Amino acid sequence: MQRYRNGRVVIQQGDITRLSVDVIVNAANPELAGGGGVDEAIHAAAGPELAAACKELKGCEVGGAVSTPGFDLPAPWIVHAVGPVWQGGHKNEDELLARTYESAMREALELGATSVALPAISTGAYRFPKERAAQIAISTVLDFLEQHPAIEQVIFCCHGDRDLAIYEAVAEEYL
Repeated sequence: MQRYRNGRVVIQQGDITRLSVDVIVNAANPELAGGGGVDEAIHAAAGPELAAACKELKGCEVGGAVSTPGFDLPAPWIVHAVGPVWQGGHKNEDELLARTYESAMREALELGATSVALPAISTGAYRFPKERAAQIAISTVLDFLEQHPAIEQVIFCCHGDRDLAIYEAVAEEYL
C-alpha cells in the first residue's frame, strides 16, 4: 500500500536496497563500519567496495550525513546518515534525529538527486520509539521538500508491516 502527497511522498513496505532511486539513505553508525539492520543489508547489497569507501571517509557525527557511490545497488548514491541512540528523550534525541533527516536530504540535494529512499533511522538497534521517530521523519522531510522543489520524490521505505502501519498512521496527520 502506498500513500502520496502531491506525488512527491510515498510510504511503502519493501527492501530499500532494490529501489531504483537516485539516493538510498543508510541508517549508519558513526564509524560507517556497517552494522545490523538496514546498514547491514545495504553493505551486503552494495558489495565490498562500500566498506572501503566508508573507511576512507573516517566516520560521521551523529546528526550528520556523508555520501558514497552506490556500487552494486540500483541507486547511484548512498547517503550515510547517523541518527542518535535513544537515551530516554533527555539528551536532545528529537533534535538530533531531525538534524539527521535534514542532513541526509541536504546531502542528496547536493548530489543532484531528484528521488530519495529513506529508512526508519534510529528505530532498530538505537531503540528510538517508532511513532515518535516517524513523526520527526515525516515532518522534517516535508518541511525540507517545501523549500527544495528539485527533489521530486521521497520514499519512506518501511521494513515490516508494523513500521508501515506506523508511518501510514503518522502520515494521515501530515499528508
